[in-house]
Amino acid sequence: MRRYRAFDPPEYVDWTADPEILQSYRRRIQDDPQRSALLGALERSDHLRLYRDLLRTRLHDIGLKRWVRTGVISKAWLGTGEEAVTVGTVAALEPEADVVCPMIRNAGALHMMGVPLSDLFRGYLATEDSLSAGRDLHIGDLGRNVLQPISHMGTNAEVMTGVALAFRLRKEPRVALTFIGDGATKTAAFHEGINLAAVLGLPIVFVIQDNHVALGTRREAHGAGASGDWAAAYGIPSWHADGNHVLDTYAATRLAVDRCRRGEGPSLVVAETFRMGGHATHDEREARETFPAELFEHWGRRDPVGLYEAYLLEEGVPGAELGAIEQEVTIEMDAAADEARESRNRPPSPESAKYVGFSEGGPLTGIEKRPI
Repeated sequence: MRRYRAFDPPEYVDWTADPEILQSYRRRIQDDPQRSALLGALERSDHLRLYRDLLRTRLHDIGLKRWVRTGVISKAWLGTGEEAVTVGTVAALEPEADVVCPMIRNAGALHMMGVPLSDLFRGYLATEDSLSAGRDLHIGDLGRNVLQPISHMGTNAEVMTGVALAFRLRKEPRVALTFIGDGATKTAAFHEGINLAAVLGLPIVFVIQDNHVALGTRREAHGAGASGDWAAAYGIPSWHADGNHVLDTYAATRLAVDRCRRGEGPSLVVAETFRMGGHATHDEREARETFPAELFEHWGRRDPVGLYEAYLLEEGVPGAELGAIEQEVTIEMDAAADEARESRNRPPSPESAKYVGFSEGGPLTGIEKRPI
């Protein structure tokens, strides 16, 4: 794929596949019989769909970073380097049935569940026609089975456990999936959610997106022990996945999802990855000072998009075909960003200044929102 010197992490700019890492990438999916069987059943079209979704997720980040650099928005929360976690896990779901609650870095989950790309950009513009009507940077679309994420991420576990309970009570063969950062596993809400899900045997998959840092605190400073140990504490199974390996992440999550759909209870997937930037675009320099350069170099050689592209080339997919997909996605992404910016040219309606609230006397509707 094309690299952008102005927007990509420096480790990605002149990226080429390391033969040793690529060999390890291939072994990862050959050594586990269960995962190998699942991946062997994938069609060529499935692989190209995964590639397209990886590109969409990366180029959405680049589009947001371009907006920051050109003054359209002040900052953005990017998932560069973590794309395979989002794409691999959501690809294991049935979008028309299952429900996902992403974190802000899992924006790719939205377009994979059918949310238009322009709505992903509108979420940052606070326009009236954004999915949150301009009221929240975190966006979701229940009509497309995406629950709006919550800033204090441990709460996702509790809320999605409730969603899974609803599936159980309605006797629906559906699965709930939510992402939790390694830092959020230290919150009470996470443990309350996973414990209730385990006790009731609910159909939910908890994905721990272990990217080595909680906000700006390194993993070894905010907790001890391995993230996967939480599963044993609650008596549920867990799978570890290479979070920069989209096929490994897909296969691990698919095993967990299938277990849920069979009515065998919740599962935990631990996907180890690394954020190739700051908590947001405003503190990238601070992030570079938090970790040694060698760690960025290590994970930089493991670019999830580049590795999968190299794998597909080895599998015989023509480079011209992959290039054509990238061109289509680039045009699609640019058009979505332009469409979203057009929303700023439309003045908000008077209705957008109203809200629905509650009082002791019942719901209050149509009340003008007072300035803060």
